[in-house]
Amino acid sequence: MMILNRRKLMIGSAAAGLAFGALPGFALDIDELNKEPELGDMALGADAASAKVTLIEYASATCPHCAAFHAETYGKLKADYIDSKKIRFVFREFPLNDAALAAFMIARAAPKDAYFPLIDVYFKTLQTWATGNVAENLFNIAKQAGFTKEKFDATLKDQALAKKILAIKADGEKFGVNGTPEFFLNGENYQGERTFEDFKKVIDPLLA
Repeated sequence: MMILNRRKLMIGSAAAGLAFGALPGFALDIDELNKEPELGDMALGADAASAKVTLIEYASATCPHCAAFHAETYGKLKADYIDSKKIRFVFREFPLNDAALAAFMIARAAPKDAYFPLIDVYFKTLQTWATGNVAENLFNIAKQAGFTKEKFDATLKDQALAKKILAIKADGEKFGVNGTPEFFLNGENYQGERTFEDFKKVIDPLLA
């Protein structure tokens, strides 16, 4: 396992968005998909026991298509379905490069209530933090969640944390995830950015 070096942390190529539509011909074990990873799931909305609908997103912090989804669609889903606990939303890390892995490590090491706000900042400021001196840019974001330089540097050297995040990615690959963003809605796989209307058409019948 490589220790992330803040002086050498560089942004890699972003993932390409994939075509809309469910992935055909793939047998999925839904119980395994819904099983929490060792690091735990980061979720909002309904709890696992009561949720009639569960939406799982696999995303990379450096993916522009993920950022676009969160800017254009996620907010509406959150307002209409997640905040009201009509559905359960699970965000799973699928880092595509060292910069994304580092960003997720910071989010996981932050207080739990800072996790989703940090993810939101990553996507909203992707064009600025993921270019130039990525480590310095990430530290400036991490300071908003109370990180000192010592804690920041120690987090990036935490191989146990990195391994657990990469295990989430490896599990995603077992479920057929090969790009970001990628979604599972009650076990049904959908690839690429999707509109609020796309989700509404499939969520509402499941809630009826």
